Amino acid sequence: MRKLETRTIVVASHNAGKIREIADLIGPFGFSAKSAAELKFEEPEETGTTFEENAAIKALASAKASGLPSLSDDSGIVIDALDGAPGVYTANWAETADGTRDFVMAMEKVEQALAERGATTPQQRTARFVSVLCLAWPDGHTEMFRGEVEGVITPAPRGTQGFGYDPIFQPEGYETTFGEMSAEEKHGWKPGDAQALSHRARAFKIFVETCLET
Repeated sequence: MRKLETRTIVVASHNAGKIREIADLIGPFGFSAKSAAELKFEEPEETGTTFEENAAIKALASAKASGLPSLSDDSGIVIDALDGAPGVYTANWAETADGTRDFVMAMEKVEQALAERGATTPQQRTARFVSVLCLAWPDGHTEMFRGEVEGVITPAPRGTQGFGYDPIFQPEGYETTFGEMSAEEKHGWKPGDAQALSHRARAFKIFVETCLET
C-alpha cells in the first residue's frame, strides 16, 4: 500500500455534488485540492463495467494531466429487485436528450421499474449505495477503497439535501433518507470516529486509515 506523502491533490471529478462531498471529507486533513472541472480537464469517457474500472479511468486521467496524485470517486445505487441496476450506469439513467442529467426523471424511472417487478414492500426494495475511491499517481500506480451502505428505496422522494438519488435512499437503521440529512448526518464520520454512514464516507475512512500519514 503506497502512502500519500503530499496534501496537494486533484479531485478527479466534474460532478458538483461529488466535488462538494469530497471537499467536506478532505477538509480536516489540510489538503490543497482543485477539481478536474476547475482545471478544465477533459472529462474522460467511462468505459468500464465496474466501479473500480471507472474510478481508475478518472483518477489516472487527472493524475497524468496534472502531474499530481488524483482522487476520484465512482459510485452508484445497486437495487436488488432490478438485478443490480442501475449500478455503474446510475448516472446514465438520468441522462436526457440534450445531454444534461435529470435525477427527478431518474428516480421516477427507478420507481416505474420497481412497480413493473411488483416490488412494493420494503423487503422487496432493498438496495445499497456503492462508492469506490481511486487514488492515482502520475506514474500509473493506483489504490482502491470501496465503501457500501445498505438500505431500501422509498416509494417517493423525500428531502432536498444531497444530490442524485439521495431522496429515495433510506439507509438501514434510519427513518430518514439521505435527501433529508445534512452533510454531517449523511457522512456520519469525522477524523477519529469509529463508524461512518454514507458509502463515500466509508470509502474515505479506509483511504485515510491506509494511505495517509496521520
